[in-house]
Amino acid sequence: MDGRKWLGRICCVGMLAGFLPGAAAASDTLPDLSKLGADAQAQWLTGAAHDGTLDKLDDDQLVALFKGVSSEGLASYVEHGVDQLGEYEFEMDRQERVNRRWPNDPEHIDVRYRQSPMQIYAKWLPGGPHKGQEVLYDETRKPDQMYGHLGGLLSAVSIWTSLNGTFARAQSNHSVRDIGLQYVAHRYASEVEKFRAAGITYPSQVEVTHDHGMRLVVFIWETPEGRPTYYAKRERLGIDLKHPWFRCVESYDNDGQLFEKIFYNQVVERQFDDSTFDPKNPDYKF
Repeated sequence: MDGRKWLGRICCVGMLAGFLPGAAAASDTLPDLSKLGADAQAQWLTGAAHDGTLDKLDDDQLVALFKGVSSEGLASYVEHGVDQLGEYEFEMDRQERVNRRWPNDPEHIDVRYRQSPMQIYAKWLPGGPHKGQEVLYDETRKPDQMYGHLGGLLSAVSIWTSLNGTFARAQSNHSVRDIGLQYVAHRYASEVEKFRAAGITYPSQVEVTHDHGMRLVVFIWETPEGRPTYYAKRERLGIDLKHPWFRCVESYDNDGQLFEKIFYNQVVERQFDDSTFDPKNPDYKF
């Protein structure tokens, strides 16, 4: 279903629930989203984010509301949200445990991302340990390789390297293809299938917090066996109140150690021209 038809069904869903998005601003009565199916939950939340209803709720109201959102409803909400992001730019703060080592400081990365065909430009910003580093990926050129250079004195040497090579994996357990918001949403949705089999329908905890100047609703998921059956033993996944995608991700291993922490910041929809993903772009240092 395309976005306009999907959004067009929100009013019908709201009427069935006895609550239309926007009504919370004038009423203390909130819908019991647990009485709706996953798609209907996602449709209601999309409308409530779009018209400002979620942002008007206080912390207690948000916790009460989102406790009724199932794992499948949340997956539907964020998957549909990121599917509307064809081209966008964002900044991310990222820390990962690589080779059992946790970095002291997060990487600060500016990313320009096109979903289809997948094309990515990323630059490591000042304030992080690899400032000045750049990578470029274009699946229309070399789908199994990326182009890039290290920062500092080595920035003059740019090379093509395998997505799974030493350079690519020295700082991250992920492929550069995993850098966008789509990856986190679809990875979470794949976990939901395992949640269902384990009888996990709702998060173990919902809380409201502030991060990077944003008020976030954070869902905490505990899995029975942890890794490697699940992506993490425990995860904290946060959404803001105006956009249907994950802003923060914190993943913990079976020993309770944090192995990944990501925050997606300043997400802006863009329309890129071909020079954005061209290593000959004069603004880049390839």
